This record gives sequence, C-alpha cells and structure tokens, in this order.
Amino acid sequence: MAVAGVVSGKVIYEQEGVYIHSSCGKSNDQDSLISGILRVLEKDAEVIVDWRPLDDALDSSSILYAGKDSSSVVEWTQAPKERAHRGPEHVNSYEAEWDMVNTVSFKKKPHTNGDTPSQRNGKSKWSFLFSLTDLKSIKQNKEGMGWSYLVFCLKDDVVLPALHFHQGDSKLLIDSLEKYVVLCEAPDDKRILLVNCPNKSLSQSFENLLDEPTYGLIQAGLLDRRKLLWATHQWKKIKKDPYTATLVGFSKVTNYIFDSLRGSDPSTHQRPPSEMADFLSDAIPGLKINQQEEPGFEVITRIDLGERPVVQRREPVTVEEWTKNIDSEGRILNVDNMKQMIFRGGLSHALRKHVWKFLLGYFPWDSTKEERTQLQKQKTDEYFRMKLQWKSVSEEQEKRNSRLRDYRSLIEKDVNRTDRTNKFYEGQDNPGLILLHDILMTYCMYDFDLGYVQGMSDLLSPLLYVMENEVDAFWCFASYMDQMHQNFEEQMQGMKTQLIQLSTLLRLLDSGFCSYLESQDSGYLYFCFRWLLIRFKREFSFPDILRLWEVMWTELPCKNFHLLICCAILESEKQQIMEKHYGFNEILKHINELSMKIDVEDVLCKAEAISLQMVKCKELPQAVCEILGLQDSEVTTPDSDTGEDEHVDLTACSTPAFQSNSLPVIAASGTSDDSSTQISVSPNVSRLTPA
Repeated sequence: MAVAGVVSGKVIYEQEGVYIHSSCGKSNDQDSLISGILRVLEKDAEVIVDWRPLDDALDSSSILYAGKDSSSVVEWTQAPKERAHRGPEHVNSYEAEWDMVNTVSFKKKPHTNGDTPSQRNGKSKWSFLFSLTDLKSIKQNKEGMGWSYLVFCLKDDVVLPALHFHQGDSKLLIDSLEKYVVLCEAPDDKRILLVNCPNKSLSQSFENLLDEPTYGLIQAGLLDRRKLLWATHQWKKIKKDPYTATLVGFSKVTNYIFDSLRGSDPSTHQRPPSEMADFLSDAIPGLKINQQEEPGFEVITRIDLGERPVVQRREPVTVEEWTKNIDSEGRILNVDNMKQMIFRGGLSHALRKHVWKFLLGYFPWDSTKEERTQLQKQKTDEYFRMKLQWKSVSEEQEKRNSRLRDYRSLIEKDVNRTDRTNKFYEGQDNPGLILLHDILMTYCMYDFDLGYVQGMSDLLSPLLYVMENEVDAFWCFASYMDQMHQNFEEQMQGMKTQLIQLSTLLRLLDSGFCSYLESQDSGYLYFCFRWLLIRFKREFSFPDILRLWEVMWTELPCKNFHLLICCAILESEKQQIMEKHYGFNEILKHINELSMKIDVEDVLCKAEAISLQMVKCKELPQAVCEILGLQDSEVTTPDSDTGEDEHVDLTACSTPAFQSNSLPVIAASGTSDDSSTQISVSPNVSRLTPA
C-alpha cells in the first residue's frame, strides 16, 4: 500500500461521492465526512485502486477551446483570450471562413486519456492506493444497513478505512474488479470476499488483447473454477455482442475459452467440430459451417505450379520521376507505368502527400491542377458542413442521442491509444490526437449507418500523418473506407469472405501446411483476423506500413494481393511452426509475436513471386482465378485420360470451419524455396492474366 501520488493509466472505474467517515476525536467522537473519488486504473499490466479526497482530484482546466490555423492543424488553448495571435495569411485563407466550426467550445470529459490530475494541496493523510495483487479480501456491509460500504484488507493485514458509497451501489466496483481477480465468499462470513489473483496474462483487459503484440500462454496450474469463471464471463460477452467482441479479441480469446471448456486431460485436447462451429457461428454471425466429421483430406490431384521466380524490387519513385510524368496542365501521363513503378518500389516520402490522393481516388488521375484545386475547395465546404453537424450538438441534445454518445465515447477511447509512440501523436492534448478525434466524429456524419467501429482509427492514423491536413486526410480516409467498408459492417461479410479466400489460396500453395494447421485446431486461420481487418497495421512498423499500403493501393499485380501477402508471411513461418510441433496455443502466440518483426520488402517480394508463379500455371483452379481476378477459363485436371474436361475447385483450408464443396481437393507442388530459380522479371508489372 502506498500514499496516493500522481497516478496515470487507463481508467477502468471512476466514482465520485465515495466517503470516508473519519472520527474527528472531539465532541462525542462525531464522524466527519471526507468526500473523495475512487478509481480503478490499469497501468503496465498492473491494476491500481486509488482513492483521494475530492479537493485533491479537482482539475480546473476542464474547458478547452478549438481554433484552426491555415494549415488545418487544430491548436488548443485554455480560454479564448489566451489564443495565439494568427497571422494575416489565416484571415485570407479559404478555411478561415470555417473558423466558427472550431470555435465551438465543449467540455472535456475528465481523464479521457487515463491520466489522473496532479494534486494541488499536497498529500492528504487519507489518500491511498494499492495494487490489486496486494489485495487479500473485501468486506461488505450488511444488506439494508444504510449506505453500502467496502473495507479493503491487504495481504500484509493492513486494513484500509471503510469507503462509503453515498451516490450509488458498490456493486459496480465489485464487477470491475472481477474482470481481473476471482472473488469468492468466505465460508464463515458471506460478507467477506476472498481474492485470488490470476495469471498476469489474464490481468490484461479483454479489449487490450488486440493491442498487445505478445500473448502469454495460460499456465496449467490455474484453478479449474477460476478458468471456468473467466471463460464464462468472456463467453457471455461474446454472446451479448459477438461483433464487438470479435473485433477486439477474436484471434486470442478462443485460446483460453477452449482450454477452460475442454479441461486439462490431454486426451480431450482435440476439440469436436460442433464445439468450434458453435463458437465461430456466434463470433462471426452468418458464417456457414459444416459440422460433419470427415476422415481428412485426400490428395486426389496435384497441381504443379512450376518454379517460383525470384523477384527484386526497385528504389522508391523519386520527385524527378513523378514530375517527368506531368503535362503542362498538371495531368498525370502514363498512369499505368507510374502505378507499376509505385508497385515495384513505393514512393519517396516527399511524394506521398500528393500521390496518395490519386492512389486512393480522392484526385482523378486524368484531372488538371485547376480541376483539383476546385475539387479541394468543394470538398472543404462539404467537410466542414458535416463537422458543424456534430460540433453544434448541445449537451442536452446529445443526452437524447445514444448513438452519437456511443460513437464519441468509443472514438475518444481509441484515439487516446492510437500510435502514441509516434511523435506526431505523442503527449497529452496533442493536436494530432484532436484531429484524429474530429475526423472520426465527422465520418460518423458522413456515414451514420456505419458510424465508428474499433479499428478505424488505425486506418486513419497514417493518412493524417502523411497529409498533415484535416480535410485531405478525411477524404482520403473516406476513400479508403470505401474499400474496407465490409470489414466493419455488422455482418462482417468482408471478413468472412477473406478468411475463406485465404484458406483456398493457402491450400493450393501448401496443402500439407494446411492439414497441419487443421490438426492443431488452427485451420480456420482466425489468427489472421487482425491482419485482414486493418490491413496489417499492427504487424509492421509505421514506416513499413506506409510502404505496404501504397503498394497495395496500386491494385497490382492482381485482385486481393493482400491475401498473397498473408500467404507469404505464413509460408515464412511454416518451418518453425511445423518443426517445433506448435499446437493451438503456440501457433496463436507465435503469430501474434510477429508484430513489428516482419520485413516488408521481403514479404512483398515473396507475395509478388507467388502471384507470378500462379499466373504461369495453366491448370489454375477456377476458384483461385476468381479470387485473384484473373480471366475466366475452363480448368481441367492434368491427368485426365478420358479427353473430357473435369471441372475442379478448392475446398477451404479447414473443412469443418467452412462449408465444403463435394469436389476433389487440389494440392500444389513446386512451391519449395529450394526449387526457386532466378529469372529475369520485367520492371513493367501489369495486371495478371492466365498464361
């Protein structure tokens, strides 16, 4: 236990009107009431319980005002009179007309970034905080005996002052603590809750599982009751809102749930298909799953994809190369050739702010400079009109608009943990964070049906970083969301389709690896869920994701090139996964720990080589042709002796997971790196067509 100082972290629970009844020691030991604020905070995988007198918790800087300069970077000041003087260039700028949108003040919600304010009056003798790992028990009041109160007893037998909840029940606090510890009634006194702290990996909040690049395995020594209790809690959460639960922890929570459900008997470690099917049906609504037991995959025909070429990438496109492809009116010449150059090498950073607008469809490739200037003016008008819609909503109006409240709450929560290690977004009240917030709120006005879904801040962050302009970043983001929209829709049709397509491609490339994954209950490939949802944003470093995205935006060399990137990553990890006999737990852990360790140039080379290898295959299955957007062609099995064409297709990587066709299973050969040969590859990469 420690005297309360300045504590920062993610606020899990916060309640004012929590009193200590202190005896003043004077007339008749009359109680004096000390009003305080109680918080539960999460910091560095540790959970802190913090109480301090209300006087020590006040924050006078609760009112913030927004202003906009000519570069569209919002500047925050404490009051209008303290605003920095703006130069004459701002007055004459077009965006100055929209200053009214940004001078609408709003009250900042306290501690939205998880930081508690510094104390003003020094340390109070009544303030305290302690780590949840030090908590031994909690004593509750008798039912019906006035205000509810709780008494915390620590493991060193220190008993803290009773906390009286004058403005609400203490049950919300108990519910918050039960997310991190198991509370059991003492056998001799039901008012006392005994505490058993689980493994550190369970102490991470469920929503932060998506954020953490590493994942600790569950220790076998945990109590069965504790495992079942935690698993039941998460299962109820998934059943209540499978969409949100899937977004925040799909690829990881299954590990603990199924370990809890199946018990510790090694003979039961193979999960029945019905059990996995039930979970995936709940987690991804509408997914069709075949629950029939099948004896396994039998390789009927092997497709020889041929030797895989080794490709090399070029240097990024320079400003000089770009300028040479612009005519006197500002039109881009040789668009196809320029896209090929970008695909093979990416862009120098100085070009990104301009070229990304073309790649994302904000600027038409055939537009003149004058047309683009007019378009920006029109789009600026449109953007600030939408921004004004939510900026002008009063607090009273928002109380009657639950959807807007929910959007704002989720956006504020996500913005405060998006790319905070990047200098563009680090620090408190950073202008970059404020712009992230404003753009995402405005997008809710642009597409109110979709609104905001967790993960969208990850897609916006690199765009704003590159554009350094609120309006341009918004319209580039809106264009990107047109591509990614299905990933975030309630039915998640985009995610379902991509998982099935990925399993189809992977089985063609390496049926043996697919069969191994299936044998380890990993054939569903749901550990790739995060990759697909936010296009590898959490897997690569920030500079690498800029390169990867601009390459994918060229839409070369084929449709769904991002799925071939997934295949390239998995192929690189195949040897370690299979040679070390990784099981269900280890595969999840290994894939999650790849975050920030993947070489983007190496992956792009491998993915391009796979695409070239496939396009040269004359017996490519029709399903693969459709996934990659190749020309339709009749596909026959290579060993047909009857002279009649036998149409074939690929089943999904894990038959129990996805609805299977009754067609033969096709496997590929000639995919080994050992058989790769160096060939000359033309720098002019065009959209693939079958050979």
